[in-house]
Amino acid sequence: MRIIVFIAILVLAVLAAVAVTGGIVYLLVKRYFDNQQKERLLQMKLDERNETLKVVTPIRLQAYERMALFLERISPNSLVLRCWQPGMDLRLLQGVMTKNIRDEWEHNLSQQVYLTPGLWARIREAKDEMVNLVNSAAVSLPDTNDPTRLAATIFASSADRSPVDGALEAMHDELHELFG
Repeated sequence: MRIIVFIAILVLAVLAAVAVTGGIVYLLVKRYFDNQQKERLLQMKLDERNETLKVVTPIRLQAYERMALFLERISPNSLVLRCWQPGMDLRLLQGVMTKNIRDEWEHNLSQQVYLTPGLWARIREAKDEMVNLVNSAAVSLPDTNDPTRLAATIFASSADRSPVDGALEAMHDELHELFG
């Protein structure tokens, strides 16, 4: 009888050891496969993000290029030279310049999607300051003045620093930070 009890205890001990070992192996294998699945999901997300960046990065760079072009086009030198025509009077030149700034702005409004809100605000400020510069220069002159006087007043007002300069610097800084 003792032998049977001994054998039963031994069998139970072996079964318990097998069950514990089996449970440990099961948990280790489960953890391994769970980690493998998490790793695959993470890799898929990284691959998807990289693919998105491959598409979005050129579009964002193009938006920065377009807004740099916008800022250059509304800079005092470029704006006056592009808008002035022989035979214009002072008020007509003022109107053409402010319309040109607004038209350029409206043409590029969609670019705000790709720029940071801070940079977009700086560009909008530069646009508003240029409109104000043109208008205040025009208001400071009598209507009878030659439009070249308006151009000279605009150039003098922006000789040290044009409203566009700060926005272009902010854009360059942001580009270096993002892609530097």
